Amino acid sequence: MNLTINKKDKNSKYHLILEAAVKVFARHGYYQSTVAEIAKEAGVADGTIYLYFKNKDDIMVQFFSYRTRQVFDRFRAEVSKTENSFDKLRNLIRRHLAEFQRDRDMAVVYQVETHQYHRLAEAQIREMSKMYQDLVSEIVETGQQESRIRKDLYVGLVKRFILGAVDEVINTWLHSDGKYNLVTMADPLVDLFIRGIGVPGEKGT
Repeated sequence: MNLTINKKDKNSKYHLILEAAVKVFARHGYYQSTVAEIAKEAGVADGTIYLYFKNKDDIMVQFFSYRTRQVFDRFRAEVSKTENSFDKLRNLIRRHLAEFQRDRDMAVVYQVETHQYHRLAEAQIREMSKMYQDLVSEIVETGQQESRIRKDLYVGLVKRFILGAVDEVINTWLHSDGKYNLVTMADPLVDLFIRGIGVPGEKGT
């Protein structure tokens, strides 16, 4: 990177290019997108891209490093607003769905990349997944201390259950072209997490 770039200019151009790249990746798919298309979307010369990023792969990696951590910080802040474990879980799911609904391009790129067998941002995706699952673990442990959540649960399974369900809800919303309010799925999801699908007292429950 050119060390003579003004810090303020670097930040503004860096983020401008990142935002443009996400739009292009969401529109055309990562492999079909070009640096020239990203530059055009950002309103900069092609060569400007290389002042901030090594190549197209680096743009994708930087996107995950910057944007997903930014979103996770919002998850953490939302969860910290309440002490009750059920409210913490509800706040987390609502914020998760709200963030992806607010930025559909980000949602498309994130969902596509995380479901690839070979992922460019593997390290960043693993880190974010661990941070999210650790946050869910904290909520479950809080609920167990409150005697609101069963203490005999396999927490690893609970984490995968929650993350998988939220992931599928977002995928379904994206495939519908965002024709409904994604955030309205938060309360039904949390209700399902808390109550399950069985009727108490019925055989097998």
